[in-house]
Amino acid sequence: MISWNRRPKFSSFTGTDEYGTTTEAKALVEKCTPQELCDKYHAIHSEIYKWFNISFDIFGRTTTQLQTDITQDIFLKLDKNGFLKERMTTQLYCQEHHSFLADRFVEGECPACGYEDARGDQCDLCGQLLEPLELKNPRCKVDGSTPVTKDTKHIFLELDKLQPEIATFFQQSAENGAWTNNGKHITSAWLKEGLQPRSITRDIRWGTEVPLPGYQDKVIYSWFDACIGYVSITAQYTDQWEEWWRSPQHVQLYQFIGKDNVVYHSVIFPGSQIGTGETWTKLHHLSTTDYLTYEGGKFSKSRGIGVFGDSAQKTGIPSDIWRYYLLSHRPETGDSEFAWDSFISSNNNLLLKNVGNFVNRVLKYVNSQHCNNVVPNWTGYNEASFDIWKREINELLTQYIRELDTVKLRSGLSTVLHISQQGNAFLQSNKLDNSLALNEPPKCAAVVGLAINLIHLLASIIAPYMPETANSINRQLRMDPLPILDHWNADSVKPGHEVGKAEYLFSRIKPEKAEEWRKSFGSEEAKKVKEEEVAMKARKSAAMRAGKMSKEPKG
Repeated sequence: MISWNRRPKFSSFTGTDEYGTTTEAKALVEKCTPQELCDKYHAIHSEIYKWFNISFDIFGRTTTQLQTDITQDIFLKLDKNGFLKERMTTQLYCQEHHSFLADRFVEGECPACGYEDARGDQCDLCGQLLEPLELKNPRCKVDGSTPVTKDTKHIFLELDKLQPEIATFFQQSAENGAWTNNGKHITSAWLKEGLQPRSITRDIRWGTEVPLPGYQDKVIYSWFDACIGYVSITAQYTDQWEEWWRSPQHVQLYQFIGKDNVVYHSVIFPGSQIGTGETWTKLHHLSTTDYLTYEGGKFSKSRGIGVFGDSAQKTGIPSDIWRYYLLSHRPETGDSEFAWDSFISSNNNLLLKNVGNFVNRVLKYVNSQHCNNVVPNWTGYNEASFDIWKREINELLTQYIRELDTVKLRSGLSTVLHISQQGNAFLQSNKLDNSLALNEPPKCAAVVGLAINLIHLLASIIAPYMPETANSINRQLRMDPLPILDHWNADSVKPGHEVGKAEYLFSRIKPEKAEEWRKSFGSEEAKKVKEEEVAMKARKSAAMRAGKMSKEPKG
């Protein structure tokens, strides 16, 4: 979130969404209570973020009294304003363990694509949002039995009544906040189809209690209160949380999510805020990513396919390399793929040979007998080509700032490498070597001075992406971090400044490690699953063609 009171203040609030059927189902598998499971995984997630150098103002959780209080307050205001309605529903019921089956406790065949392991709330193959009764051949996730149908009452959020105001919010926010296209398309499709009342209670035990009589055995649906977690976690951070969440004129809310969770952030949560009739800071910019696939297939923790946050550290590769690769392959405009060959090539060819070579070459030169660790006096020499080069660097810097301002993170990182590449080209075109030092010392000093200042700038702009690399560069320069500048004057590292000893920023990864990691992280299984999915789609397509042909009249 960004507050614009007096001067911009950036704060990051996030945490673990801990309520719901997913937690209950996982707790059954691990033979522990839901709270014990949440405590375990909150700590694991916290350690993963720490290793990746991802920091927040607060990394909270939703299993708090503040979460209960704020969620129930919003719920009751929606009820008071006429946007909640009780309905009798027919749901799946397991006769084996005598319980209604919430969405995550049901699996079956997706009615849209035929995927046989679709969940009761969503199909992981095609992304279709589902209701448990829509599944073909449903089965209980707990014991595998075939459930029966049974009536039960639930509370519905009447999104249809809120649609006009939600649509107005969406049109204004998507335009002013420059949402990513996938987020706009998904939201537009929902609104075009027409919003329908949606159940926001569930027949489970683990969740926020429903503050209505007769609902003691039910809880509020986790995806209704999950987004409210952003608010309650802010309240955990400060008792002045309303300065953030009740100040739409002074605060902008940025959210980063996968495309499968768009509607909860772009429709249901804003709709809930609107329905209270109160002043809220609502979504300004929605940065939505598509899917990251793995070696030609899908990531699947249950099948051991893919490398996940808790196992990346075990490869021995520094977190900055992971950060670079994942951000350079961030699926901002379509699905992208994680591949071990590409991962290794990115390190060896893009980072080591581009950024690493530029920084190390210049610092080693300053360490050499030509400079004796001291930046030479270079301010008295200039060439027209130097001015052109500096202008090109500033044009790239302007482009980088524009890309970060519009949350085009992948493009911004590409621009960082382009600036580094310009540094290498500058050294090559001016032939920085012993001969230049002997024959044209003033020019040599100027080339070194400009290059060392570009390295300082490079540390500044690479820091959001690769913080340890930036720290290493500044440590070798013996300079404090430079803020991201609007304009680069190449004057932060002065003549006479003494630098430290050059160190390698990156190490080469052996190409044969790719095969080792494929075996460790299920690449073959991923291909097998992909082949099964392709075959399944082909069978479904053939069956549909056969059905169509059988209906055609005979001539």
